[in-house]
Amino acid sequence: MELMRNRIRPYAWGSRTAIAELLGEPVPSPHPQAELWLGAHPGDPSEVVVHGVPERLDERIAADPDAQLGPDVTARYGGRLPFLLKVLAADQPLSLQAHPSLDQADKGFDAEDAAGIPVNHPNRNYKDRFHKPELICALTEFHALCGFRDPQRTVDVLAGLKAPELDHYLALLSGQPDAHGVRALFSTLMTLPQTALNTLLEAVLAAAAARLGEGSEHAGDYRLLLELGERYEGDSGVIAALMLNRVVLDPGQALYLPAGNLHAYLQGVGVELMANSDNVLRGGLTPKHVDVPELMRVLDFTAGDREVLEGDADGPHEVVYRTGAAEFELSRIELAGPDAGDIVPLPAGLPQVVLCTEGSVELADAAGDRLVLQRGQSAWIPASDTGIGVWGDGTVYRATVGSAEPVDPTDSPS
Repeated sequence: MELMRNRIRPYAWGSRTAIAELLGEPVPSPHPQAELWLGAHPGDPSEVVVHGVPERLDERIAADPDAQLGPDVTARYGGRLPFLLKVLAADQPLSLQAHPSLDQADKGFDAEDAAGIPVNHPNRNYKDRFHKPELICALTEFHALCGFRDPQRTVDVLAGLKAPELDHYLALLSGQPDAHGVRALFSTLMTLPQTALNTLLEAVLAAAAARLGEGSEHAGDYRLLLELGERYEGDSGVIAALMLNRVVLDPGQALYLPAGNLHAYLQGVGVELMANSDNVLRGGLTPKHVDVPELMRVLDFTAGDREVLEGDADGPHEVVYRTGAAEFELSRIELAGPDAGDIVPLPAGLPQVVLCTEGSVELADAAGDRLVLQRGQSAWIPASDTGIGVWGDGTVYRATVGSAEPVDPTDSPS
């Protein structure tokens, strides 16, 4: 087990306080800090401190994958760590986006290669051949848009605006309140000519302001509409956002987002665990590359509420967030108060990343080696380490490989 040194991605939507506070660094930070990456993704791999010397985690894994990942994980995932852990801190909304299935990612990567688009080009959609199911677990109150909501709910919200300019578009869904109607309305909104979109947005935003003044039952939706409209002028995603479920997570609650799930994180801090990929298809609410046709190709238009995960107890101190993802599994271990002296054993034979988010904890292995983690610090535990236990007075999140079977690469969302 080794102490990790992790990279920060400074996207404009990030917080200048949350990650800095977690790491014990000066607040506010000089620039927005959006994501802290903990893992072996080649775009920003962590370093591990081996005998006082930092070494890239991806290079350490490549040098001896069986020892670092275990023979089974090495065989299943070609010698690469299959998951990536992040701390995500959003002060502003992220882009409206979805992630491809394995089959879609593989074909999309080949198509962009054939088109001669460099992997690091800003207009490249597919940076690798892998899918990116993900789990977000809230550290603070966390606001998100996630999946298409029940069509009748969308009709009620849009009709409640009382904007005649919307009637033509709303009929696409009210006349067919199912996945086909959702697809028809969403695709129409996202492909409107800019002149028509500007006219529609002006009318819709004026209607939202008027309805707020009247105390509408949909005030939260209309307030979000106005906030997005002010931040992303002339963006089709502003209206399309009202077609999605608005979810508010309390600390400790989580959302699982499989391939094809349209989503946008709005605000909050969370621990995010995903398959080790950087493939994102964006549809709006961003200055980054937007590819609506490709987004439409990967989207799952199934509508309805999205399950909020509370986690399943696994012993007195650990809660496990189980999903259908084979690449990863997240758990939270809490040691505090009278239980601070209890030792929680960690399983052997699997690669693991342990992140301390509150207090401090200590790790020890069968050889008697010890490692103290303060708040914001993390450890890499290779598969070959045995007898690992954690104790102390704090909270840690543990990321490892999932127990589900790997996904069939040809299984794409409809």
